[in-house]
Amino acid sequence: MSLLDATPQPEPSKKPYYIILAVLVVFVAGILVWWSVRFKAEEKTANAFFSALAAGDMQQAYTLWKPSESYTFKDFQDAWGPAGYLGPVKSFKIESATAPHRSDSSVAVTTLISPYQPFPEGGSAEANKTKPVVIWVNRTTQSLSFPPPTF
Repeated sequence: MSLLDATPQPEPSKKPYYIILAVLVVFVAGILVWWSVRFKAEEKTANAFFSALAAGDMQQAYTLWKPSESYTFKDFQDAWGPAGYLGPVKSFKIESATAPHRSDSSVAVTTLISPYQPFPEGGSAEANKTKPVVIWVNRTTQSLSFPPPTF
C-alpha cells in the first residue's frame, strides 16, 4: 500500500440524524397538543353556563356568569330568560373558541343556541331559529361577559 492509495472510510453514523428527527417530531407533537387544548378551560366554562341555561336553572347560570354589581338578575333574565332577547335556550352547540385581537385576557367562545330540544340538524325549519352568540370568557377569573361593541 502506498501513500497515494485511499484508505476505506467508515460510513458516517445516522444516529445524529435520528436524534434530530425525534426531537422535531416531539416538538411538533407538543405544539399540536397545546394548540388543541389551549382554550379547553374556557370552553368548559361556556359549556357549564349553556348547560345551566338549557336545564332552566337561571340562578346557576347567573352564578356562573359572575356578574358585576351593576348587572342584576333581572338584567340577566331580560337577556337569557325564556322571554329574553337571547332566550329561550333549550339546546346549544359550541362552535369555536378564539383569542380576540383586542383582548389579552379573554377568549371569545362562539356558540349556536336553539329554542328547540334536541339541537336541530341541517336544513330543518327549527335550524333556522338557531342563533350564533359570542361570549367572552375571562382567562383568569372564568367570568363571562358580552364582547365590547365594535365601532
